[in-house]
Amino acid sequence: MTMLTAQEAYNQILAYIKEKGGAYSQWYCGIAANWEDRLFNEHRIPSRAYQWWIVTDKCISNAAARKAEDALHELGCDGGPGGGDEDTVYVYAYLKGNMTNP
Repeated sequence: MTMLTAQEAYNQILAYIKEKGGAYSQWYCGIAANWEDRLFNEHRIPSRAYQWWIVTDKCISNAAARKAEDALHELGCDGGPGGGDEDTVYVYAYLKGNMTNP
């Protein structure tokens, strides 16, 4: 299993956003321990078939995931810092839409 540094996680998300398009402010970025619950329940991504979401491989630490998240927010992506615990090691992003929260 590949474990990512903060830079690698940031690069994965950034490349995906650039590939799909849209302003950074249209993308929500966050971190999670259970990314499936976060995306499909809390953020209400409509289904796995929804094409504009990404989750990175596990980061090497919670600190690495938070660093990647902070850098994405500095670019202008929506989302907020904090939350989670030491198991919060996945970085995710999705294009916000009418059905998502936010």
